[in-house]
Amino acid sequence: MTSQLKTLVLMAALSAVLIVMGGALGGQRGILFALIFAVIMNVGSYWYSDRIVLSMYRAQELSPADAPMVHQIVEELARSAGIPKPRLYIVPQDAPNAFATGRDPEHGVIAVTQGIMQLLPLEQLRGVLAHEMAHIANRDILVQSVAGVIGSAITAIANMLQFAMIFGGSRDEEGNSTNPLAAIAMMILGPLAATLIQMAISRRREYMADAAGASYCGDPMALAYALNNLDAYSRQIPMQANPATENMFIVNPLTGSSMRRLFSTHPSMEERIANLQEMARTGRYPG
Repeated sequence: MTSQLKTLVLMAALSAVLIVMGGALGGQRGILFALIFAVIMNVGSYWYSDRIVLSMYRAQELSPADAPMVHQIVEELARSAGIPKPRLYIVPQDAPNAFATGRDPEHGVIAVTQGIMQLLPLEQLRGVLAHEMAHIANRDILVQSVAGVIGSAITAIANMLQFAMIFGGSRDEEGNSTNPLAAIAMMILGPLAATLIQMAISRRREYMADAAGASYCGDPMALAYALNNLDAYSRQIPMQANPATENMFIVNPLTGSSMRRLFSTHPSMEERIANLQEMARTGRYPG
């Protein structure tokens, strides 16, 4: 099963959770109401996602005069990816990291921290930039936004179920009362299932960006070495990051406890590096 197909399966599973939750709230009307609410809540953040996150991290646009080699690399990688050259921003933090944003390739942005510019050799930085270029080319911001809309709808339904239970329980489209135990189970399990599926989607998109990025730069080991170094640096140099944006970064900026790693939006670094090593050995780049 290809990575794209696996993402579609996960999105279908997320949609199935929404349908079950909507049925518990009140059939099709419950699904429609929650979905409309979630779309309204998320469309603004999707449309202005680049401005929001860049402002959050006080990022400033990096001019070609300040970093001519980096701009040249980004231009070459954009040609390999077949997309317009993204804008380049720098985040004033010492922790080495990077992320991509923008609602489509025509509005793509790659942001790098001061730390990654200082600590990584140029060939490894090229691998990181290729990974972020892949996120833009694969329209991962759109995928995550759609998953976020459905996940938010599920959470909204869970909250509605809670209020419905307080005021006598919910009813289906025929006016019959729903099973209170089933409603309570949905209130607890629905949002948990949605969160786990969203994390699985995020992890799958990271694997895809690793593979596509390695193809763009033509050197899987450059990205593998970069990931290994970034993982080590992230444990030594803490990053001031908002938990809501941790899925955007190439390495999780919030390493934290073992419980946080269990619910991480990123796959294990060992597996990512092993996959890249296999690509370098075989010359195959999975889709």
